[in-house]
Amino acid sequence: MTVPALPPAPIKDARNWRGVELAQHTDLWRYDLTSIDIAELEAAAATYLSTGKDIGEITKEAFPLPRFAAHLETLAAQLLEGIGFEVMRGLPVDRYDRETAAAIFCGIGAHLGSARSQNADGHILGHVRDVGADPTAPTTRIYQTSARQTFHTDSADVVGLLCLKAAQEGGDSLLVSAVAIYNRMIEDRPDLATLLFDPIATDRRGEVPEGQKPYMEIPPLNWFEDALTVFYQRQYIDSAQRFDDAMRLTPAHVEALDMFDALADDPDMHLRMRLDPGDMQFVYNHAFLHDRTGFTDWPEPENRRHLLRLWLSMPGDRALPPVFASRYGSIEIGNRGGIITSKTKLHAPLY
Repeated sequence: MTVPALPPAPIKDARNWRGVELAQHTDLWRYDLTSIDIAELEAAAATYLSTGKDIGEITKEAFPLPRFAAHLETLAAQLLEGIGFEVMRGLPVDRYDRETAAAIFCGIGAHLGSARSQNADGHILGHVRDVGADPTAPTTRIYQTSARQTFHTDSADVVGLLCLKAAQEGGDSLLVSAVAIYNRMIEDRPDLATLLFDPIATDRRGEVPEGQKPYMEIPPLNWFEDALTVFYQRQYIDSAQRFDDAMRLTPAHVEALDMFDALADDPDMHLRMRLDPGDMQFVYNHAFLHDRTGFTDWPEPENRRHLLRLWLSMPGDRALPPVFASRYGSIEIGNRGGIITSKTKLHAPLY
C-alpha cells in the first residue's frame, strides 16, 4: 500500500472550529433576510417563471439580484475560505407555491455555483423527507427515512438546504469540522489518525457509474495541495464490507472510525441547530460533515418534514485528489460532483 501524504499537526486555519464556540457567535454564520432581499428574490423568481423554462435551467444571468448578489459573493468566500457555512433565515415559504420556493432556492444556488445531479435519475433538486424506506437496507439513502443520518459528507463542493416544513419533534441539523476532529485525533491517538488516510471502501448503494466498482476507495481523510479533504459516511463504509474484494477493515481501522464518530458526536465539537420553515443552510462539503437527528413527523401528510436540497460545484474551489474522479467522474474545478450513470438525465422535480 502506498504511504499517503499526511498534513502537519495541528492544522491551523479558519476551518478549525468547535461548535461550543460558534454557538455563542451566531453573528458569524447567520444572516437574516431583509424585506428588500425578499422582494428582490421574489421579483427574480417571478420573472424567470414567466419564461416557462424549467427551474433546473436557472443560471446566474437569468436570475438577476442587483443588490443581494453582493451578499452571495461574500457567502461564497466564507464557504471556500472561512468557517464554511451559513444559515439564511426568514424566507416566507408559507406564502409561496412549490414552484416559486424552488425557483428562489435554485436561483440563489446559481449565484454560488452550478447544480449537480443528486441521484442516478438526474435530480438536481433533491427532496429530503421520510418516504418510509428501510434504514437498515444496504441500498437505502438515509435521507429518505426518519432515522438519524450520522455525520457524513455528500458528493458535491457545497450542500444547500431549504426547509419547507419542520418535523413535529427532532430533525435537528448538526455540523462539525473535519479539521478539528483531525487535530484532536493526531494529538490523542496519532496511530489511529493516520489510518484514516487508507483507501477504505465506501458503498455506492446501487448507484454505480458504468465501468466502476459498486464501492469507492476514497480515504476518509485526504491531504492534497495543503488542504485536508474529508469523504465520509460510516454506514456506507460498514455496508461496503459486503463486497469480497473491498479492503478489509482491521480492528485498528474500526477503532479509528469509532474515534472519529465519537469526536463528531461530542457536543463540544459539533454545532447543533434547528432549521425552521424558510431557513436555508449552505455548507462546504470538503472540510465539514453534516448530520440530522432522528425525528417524529406530523400525522398529516401536508405537514410532514420536507426540505429541498442542492448540490453545487463552486468556481474557485480547491483542487481535489485524483482519487475523487472515481466518485465525481470529472474533478475539474467548477464542473464536478454529483451522481452520474448511463441513465442520468438532469432535471428539477418539484415533487
